[in-house]
Amino acid sequence: MHIEEITDDVAERLKLATTDGSSQANSSPAPTNASTNTNTKEAEAQNPIEQDGAANTAASAASAATSTTAPPVVLPELSPGRAMESNKTVDEVVADLKKSPFFMTELEENDETEAFKALAYEGTPSEVAADFKDRGNECFQARRWADAKEFYTKGILVLAAEERKRQRGEPTTPDHHEGGENENEPESDEAVARRQRAILEPLYANRAACHLELRNYRSCWLDGFAALRLNDRNVKAYYRSARALLAAGRIAEADDACASGLAVAPDNGPLRAAARDIIAASEKAAARQRAEAERVAREKRRALLLRAALKARGIRTRATAQPPEMEDAGIRLAPDPDDPRGSALTFPAVLLYPLHLQSDFVKAFAETDAVADHLAYVLPLPWDRAGEYGGPGGGAVECYAETVDGGLLKVGKKAPLLKLLASGRVEVVDEVVRLFVLPKARAEAWVREFKEKRAAERGGR
Repeated sequence: MHIEEITDDVAERLKLATTDGSSQANSSPAPTNASTNTNTKEAEAQNPIEQDGAANTAASAASAATSTTAPPVVLPELSPGRAMESNKTVDEVVADLKKSPFFMTELEENDETEAFKALAYEGTPSEVAADFKDRGNECFQARRWADAKEFYTKGILVLAAEERKRQRGEPTTPDHHEGGENENEPESDEAVARRQRAILEPLYANRAACHLELRNYRSCWLDGFAALRLNDRNVKAYYRSARALLAAGRIAEADDACASGLAVAPDNGPLRAAARDIIAASEKAAARQRAEAERVAREKRRALLLRAALKARGIRTRATAQPPEMEDAGIRLAPDPDDPRGSALTFPAVLLYPLHLQSDFVKAFAETDAVADHLAYVLPLPWDRAGEYGGPGGGAVECYAETVDGGLLKVGKKAPLLKLLASGRVEVVDEVVRLFVLPKARAEAWVREFKEKRAAERGGR
């Protein structure tokens, strides 16, 4: 707030305004001039004794003489603070307001801002950090983990800045306690550093506890290690780091932190409990690793058996750069994938209806199955309103498979799938068998059109 002293001129005007008001209240109803001589008014104000008749007559004559002229307009004066801003633009006024801490939208490097900062950090670095630690402890006891973390962080920032200054060889903030061992000598820089580190260590350890409660595991073990750099015998820092590492699944590092803590305090109960949990987690992790290794080995063995079975039957396969998404469908040995002699090959198959742009997916088409076996439950087709594809017997349809050279091979509906695949003229692409299903009445025309397209494609190349 901007305050200015009232000038003598402003005070004189205020005094005259008061005198005018009292004179008008005591005058007769006849109109009088509000702006009489200033010296006369001052004399009347200073001498309230009544004047004689001559004086009154002279005053009346003077009043009559002046009443013939128009009185000047007297406007109210602006307040001193408003008068200072009367010649400023709106932007200039807003800029002045933002310099006040009550209207600031961002911090500005000026004396007022520094004064407010000083109020928050009044005292030496050690005193400020210790105060933040105490306030953080109060919040921690109230289970206000986030608030406690913020107080610990503020204390750490104060003392960590002093540590960085020492490392760079820069002068630190004065933090000496008068007296020390000798009442007449201030503390040495080494003593100040030891005292500050003694406060900084629990700040790191306590903030690690907050991070552990908040499940900020990485921040927890980083703060724990920071505390251990200041004091490698801080058992709580070992414990909290071990717990955070264990929760993050870093079992080997958790075991190392716990073992280091037990080397300092072998009988520490929380550390011993953490060690038991680490051992249990290690055993579970080892079991998972063994199971995963067995699974990988089993998958490799089954893949080898599958390739051997395909090769033994003379079935050609090919993979493309963009295989279709089939979830868990694929070529398998069933019912036992580990027994190639007692199991049969099964293939995912797609029954295509090119005349109507429809299809059916068969997840497991065994090598011993015939096409008619699957047409029996696929037909009649729900979208075949005209009944072109007939009923379950499949007598009204013809089936074809595309050959390796781009032609078509007619498939017997009662022949096993193995007969088709072992012929050497058909290949299984991306582990899927593709069969075209057409109504007999329209099959010949479609086959002719298909061959013409393939011939055109080969000619275009």
